[in-house]
Amino acid sequence: QVQLVESGGGLVQAGGSLRLSCAASGRTFSSYTMGWFRQAPGKDREFVAAINWSGGSTYFADSVKGRFTISRDNAKNTVYLQMNSLEPEDTAVYYCSASRFVYPTEEVGNYEYWGQGTQVTVSS
Repeated sequence: QVQLVESGGGLVQAGGSLRLSCAASGRTFSSYTMGWFRQAPGKDREFVAAINWSGGSTYFADSVKGRFTISRDNAKNTVYLQMNSLEPEDTAVYYCSASRFVYPTEEVGNYEYWGQGTQVTVSS
């Protein structure tokens, strides 16, 4: 069982930056691929970024490539999403998730555990 708690969301102007954090419980955190997804009002949940257990492999949605980075600190049981050059289209609730897949995956169904989400709002 893995419990995930996101933090770091907020209101930011377009062009600004935010760093989201996701703290995980459990001693097996380092064995999970971790992902970030987001969901805007009236839209499906969509993949943002993922990182494998070691941090050696990452994968990004085309919409955030070059602007967002994902990293993890297995000693702190925490995964991060650094978001730069934010756009109003990035406004959504951002969710952290954990998967037993050995490689970063974009499929929602491949993730077993989910946090409650943190709101990110980008004003124009």
